[in-house]
Amino acid sequence: MGQAKAAKELGVPRNTLYGWVHANRLGNLDLGAGSQTPQSAMTLNEELLRLRQQVKELEKEIRLLKKENDFLEEASAFFAASRLKSAKTKE
Repeated sequence: MGQAKAAKELGVPRNTLYGWVHANRLGNLDLGAGSQTPQSAMTLNEELLRLRQQVKELEKEIRLLKKENDFLEEASAFFAASRLKSAKTKE
């Protein structure tokens, strides 16, 4: 594949890609801390998918816990009212 076609597929200006290729040939290409190899990019994608699934599961758990909490609050209020009524009846 030619550099022009590669630049187009990558969505980068041709001059930028040419600069990278030239710097690489000279041994001056700075990959920086944010560079990714195809392997690490795939790993990041897999991690992203895993984290999205985890968020989905945690959101489901939060909904369930909120329902349970609402039920327990209602039950607590019911028993408190029942106890208060029972105490007044004994007086």
